[in-house]
Amino acid sequence: MEALKMLNSQDIYIISTGIIMGTIARIATLKVDFRQVPSYPTAYFNNIFLGFVAATLGSVAIPAILTGDFVAVTFLTVAVQQFRDVRVAERESLGKLEHTEYTQRGEAYIDGIAKTFESRNYIALITSLVTVFVIEMLRKNNMIIAILCGVAAGAAAMILIYRFTKGKTVGEICDVSPGQIEVRGSELFVDGMYVTNYLGTDRSRELFLKEGIAMVLTPKDHKSNITLENYGQRQAILFEAVCIVGVKRYKFIRRNFETGKIIISFIPIDNDLEKAIKAVKHTPILENSRKIGRIMKSSGGSQDE
Repeated sequence: MEALKMLNSQDIYIISTGIIMGTIARIATLKVDFRQVPSYPTAYFNNIFLGFVAATLGSVAIPAILTGDFVAVTFLTVAVQQFRDVRVAERESLGKLEHTEYTQRGEAYIDGIAKTFESRNYIALITSLVTVFVIEMLRKNNMIIAILCGVAAGAAAMILIYRFTKGKTVGEICDVSPGQIEVRGSELFVDGMYVTNYLGTDRSRELFLKEGIAMVLTPKDHKSNITLENYGQRQAILFEAVCIVGVKRYKFIRRNFETGKIIISFIPIDNDLEKAIKAVKHTPILENSRKIGRIMKSSGGSQDE
């Protein structure tokens, strides 16, 4: 009650602005990074509420320090632990649902998604923290101008942090093009490259010739080739391809050892090749497969970009 009595109308405006900015930051990242969040109302509500909690903690931190209540700042450590628990819970949840998907995401992709869930809450917290800090620094001059500057600073912080944490996508490191399907006996070829010899029945050959789709991923350089050779990365690519259009039967992803090209071929439910190509291009590059240029250039590494 004593803390409430110490708050005046300006303090309430400042904290409320910080909470609003932090919550908006979480909502914005839900829309921008749509692949990392299931498109269900309950999941959206959970993440928005956690973003609200993170924004609240970030908003009260600066006023608490200015009033000498350093104990209140320790709640930030509690928030960090809570957000880590969110990451663990999301990893376990996605792992248990693997057998229900068209194809598995893979542990590497699940780990990346879980870390994204955690980091988005930090964006909300830091956005609100920066917003309140700027307002507090300028409040003595003009409150309205201070709030406007705080909102601008919070928006800038949100954009900068998001760009810093946002990784590349498959479309940035390779060219994705439609592949020409060819069946020779029981063997499947795409653009003349061998894929599999599992087409031993007339029905399977007929399905691929009539309804099958294929895509060819061509790395733009040697570093990209190494990234695409990572098994977890290829599993994530296949998951996004079949997730967006569904899979009726069969799904293959093969690597051409001579050219480094990746071949994806399957029989979709929704025969929309352009949609599948777009999904592949937007597949994120996983942290464990990403190659850093300056390290690749160092001694013992590749000299290619």
